[in-house]
Amino acid sequence: MSAPHHPQKEPPPTRRSLIERLRDLGDDPSWREFFDTYWKLIYGAAIKAGLSDQEAEDVVQETVIGVARRMPEFRYEPAVCSFKGWLMHVTRCRIVDRYRRRRPQNIPLADPNGDTSEDPVLDLPDPTANVLEGIWHEEWRKNLMDVALERVRHRASPKHYQIFHLHAIKGLGVLDVARLTGASLTSVYVTYHRVAKLVKEEVRRLERTSTHG
Repeated sequence: MSAPHHPQKEPPPTRRSLIERLRDLGDDPSWREFFDTYWKLIYGAAIKAGLSDQEAEDVVQETVIGVARRMPEFRYEPAVCSFKGWLMHVTRCRIVDRYRRRRPQNIPLADPNGDTSEDPVLDLPDPTANVLEGIWHEEWRKNLMDVALERVRHRASPKHYQIFHLHAIKGLGVLDVARLTGASLTSVYVTYHRVAKLVKEEVRRLERTSTHG
């Protein structure tokens, strides 16, 4: 007996299409899609760059605002800069701003004893160094998987996704998954591989649209 068919949603629009729609600042669904897709990426990069939870949340908000301000005159040229690289640049600028704001406002420019060698800002990690690019790439891959899982969760049946989640994400063995869900061992195997295939396809789609256009 074949598994019930669940109609799939239309594939997500390309990043070029999304960016074009973001030019309309009143297009709430498109801006919600942008936020839902990328806020964890921006937040995670900010945290790993050394910012606090509150600072990272501010970076997310300021990055989204920065993207909105650039939209009216922005011309996206993927041959010159990928969407991934462009968003990293916008986020990096906001992270740097946060580090600059850390400088205590009550510290005098010159020490009363004449010692000007100690500058608290100099002790901060450099978020503009190559390390941030490595952080961004790592968070980008993680975010692609998170977004792919979320989209597949909405496309698959609740029970099928539960089986996949218990085995692939929670790490439970096939026997335990079968016992918890009431599914047969064969059904667990088949369901896991079907949902895993959907996740891989979604990751590849996100990689194509987010990296190149």
